[in-house]
Amino acid sequence: MLNISIMLYRPQWEQEVLPLVKELLRVKNLRKIYLLDNTEPEYRKTETVAQKATLATQFGTSKLRYMPMGENMGYGRAHNIALRESAYYQTELHLVMNSDIRVKAEDIDAMHDWMLAHPEVGQLMPKVLNPDGTQQYLAKRLPAPIDVFGHRFLPAWLIARRNRRYELRDMDLSRPVNAPYLSGCFMLLRTKAAVEAGLFDERYFMYPEDIDLTRTIHRNYLTLYYPAWTIVHDHARSSYKDKHMLRIHIQNMCLYFNKWGWLFDRERHTFNNL
Repeated sequence: MLNISIMLYRPQWEQEVLPLVKELLRVKNLRKIYLLDNTEPEYRKTETVAQKATLATQFGTSKLRYMPMGENMGYGRAHNIALRESAYYQTELHLVMNSDIRVKAEDIDAMHDWMLAHPEVGQLMPKVLNPDGTQQYLAKRLPAPIDVFGHRFLPAWLIARRNRRYELRDMDLSRPVNAPYLSGCFMLLRTKAAVEAGLFDERYFMYPEDIDLTRTIHRNYLTLYYPAWTIVHDHARSSYKDKHMLRIHIQNMCLYFNKWGWLFDRERHTFNNL
């Protein structure tokens, strides 16, 4: 069986959330959907009370759980609440995903069945496309500081060759790749593997928690980019548009490199060369 958790923050209910929930409820192997709403209470009072009623009226089902968090507690901390329930109820797989994803229920069922048949795989991410059909390169090698801060602040031509390697564009992405970093926009996790890895590190507010969890799972399991299935991601790239989000991105990436190493990260070197 499968649980799905989606973190919400001032969501676009009509455009994103309601159509996505409607599709996800078609998943045959679904146990429960957790809508983890990090929207501030004062904002939610005016914006989402009616939408919560719409959820109950439109989808009234035991498979849907709307959870107002009471604060913006961050990405990993919110998802860990749902992941712990998956662990408690021994739900084999848990899908962490964004609300700005478009995916077919049949594909989720196919991924579910494939994962159960391959116990060596701890995490899976399908091919991810932009709305215009171009590919998003969200399976990557583990980043060094130059990959994160250079990509954001240096001219593209100066780091083009390094960025190509970092985003695995030097590999044949029509085939599966055992990548040590898979994007948090769609993380199909083996619950046992996620628990063994310690779930998301809650010291991060957002951004590097997906790198952190994938690389930890990667120690003992395959963490696969698997292009047999395709999803569409309307990527916001908020840190490129909002100075506040840019500051959060920088602060949390500094936490990541403080934890794993700035210049010297032996595991990064090993995983990236493999």
